[in-house]
Amino acid sequence: MSEDISLSEVLQVRRDKLTKLRAMGRDPFLLEKYERTNFSKDITESFAAFEGKEVAVAGRIMAKRSMGKASFIDILDAEGRIQSYVRKDAIGEDEYDVFSTYDIGDIVGVKGTVFMTKKEEISIRAIEVVLLSKSLQILPEKFHGLKDPDLRYRQRYVDLIVNPEVKKTFLLRNKMISAMREFLENEEFLEVDTPVLSTIAGGATAKPFVTHHNALDMDMYMRIANELYLKRLIVGGFDKVYEMGKMFRNEGMSIKHNPEYTAMELYAAYEDYEYVMWITENLVAYMAKKALGSSKVNYQGTEIDFTPPWRRASMTDLIKEHTGVDFDAVRDREKAKAMAEKLHIEVTDDMEWGHMVSEVFEEYCEKYLIQPTFVLYHPVAISPLAKRNPNDPEVTNRFEAFANTWELANGFSELNDPIDQRERFTEQAERRDTGIDEEAHPMDEDFLNAIEVGLPPTGGLGVGIDRVIMLLTNSTSIRDVILFPTMKPIE
Repeated sequence: MSEDISLSEVLQVRRDKLTKLRAMGRDPFLLEKYERTNFSKDITESFAAFEGKEVAVAGRIMAKRSMGKASFIDILDAEGRIQSYVRKDAIGEDEYDVFSTYDIGDIVGVKGTVFMTKKEEISIRAIEVVLLSKSLQILPEKFHGLKDPDLRYRQRYVDLIVNPEVKKTFLLRNKMISAMREFLENEEFLEVDTPVLSTIAGGATAKPFVTHHNALDMDMYMRIANELYLKRLIVGGFDKVYEMGKMFRNEGMSIKHNPEYTAMELYAAYEDYEYVMWITENLVAYMAKKALGSSKVNYQGTEIDFTPPWRRASMTDLIKEHTGVDFDAVRDREKAKAMAEKLHIEVTDDMEWGHMVSEVFEEYCEKYLIQPTFVLYHPVAISPLAKRNPNDPEVTNRFEAFANTWELANGFSELNDPIDQRERFTEQAERRDTGIDEEAHPMDEDFLNAIEVGLPPTGGLGVGIDRVIMLLTNSTSIRDVILFPTMKPIE
């Protein structure tokens, strides 16, 4: 008999059991509520307080061992597992006959008294077992579990049941996000909501998802960043604002990229990039300590220490450190081009000094940034929203925070000169319109109007929450920290 036929027959047996239960007036799907008194963890961690007391728990049957007139079942609830001892003479012969038909995966409620077995396992001596939901599918067998990564992401609901470490990751994620909110509230930031749909995809250089609004008959974009709306709120008089939510970028997928991801952006009036760096390093360390108990984490065998202060180095200094080439000494485009080409960087006609510096940095420096590092003073050409450095107008007071070679955060002193901003938007729009760079920043007249009204000196920050959580939970793929990652449909 083939495996497919065998599986089909097993599934049919479960449906037949449901049919019989319904014929007996025992349809489990009609039950709406079950009164629980405790979770498994309450009982197993405080046995002395519960021994001999009656409890009611509910969860999924994960194991079943029958010994004629008695059985043991393992129940998985939201906080762990606990064993239940079910005897025919304790629940009644008719009820035991019905109980004997229950399958692994079924959801039950169990009422009984807490005791310790001869094998010293904390258990519940059942006086009642109620079927709350019949599982019509089969869980992966316990020794091999659900191992295929693609199937795990597609069937996260099964993954969470059979792989306890997966659930632990998402409980830690929740703790870390709560810690982030707590830290920002302690710093007197106000949490706000800004639009997910907009007529302009601004605030970053990325390819957006396009949709269409039927009533207004116009195209709209899923946000790639919420920066420009948050800065409008600073113009409006809020001193400190932040937003945590989904961003959408219509780009490639990898272990570090999902088209839909979670980010946090904040803006603080009358502050600069130095303050935002302080926020960044202390925020991440706070998240780690709150969730893990330490600001030092082990990621795939490497200890990463998020304890502040983090290293600070300019982009050009890092290039000089790893290649010996000093781009600060050469601002002439042709000379810079020759230096870049010696480093095997392909230089196109549209590339300025700043683009070449960025390309060299990505190729030669990022791979060495294992410990947390702030990379400072990004060129103006790649930083259309950042304020120029007063001592070097070719670069900006901008940083990116790296760890484990990944960019985790991006921040800067915000450009609040509306004339300079218009010039940069114009240059970006020309690159976009001529097809040189389809991800260049679009023109945004309303935002320009806002900063013409007056944007105070402001420090801004964006944090890729999923990547931070990957590092803090020792996860190798962004899909491991997103409950339902984007997947190509199975045909």
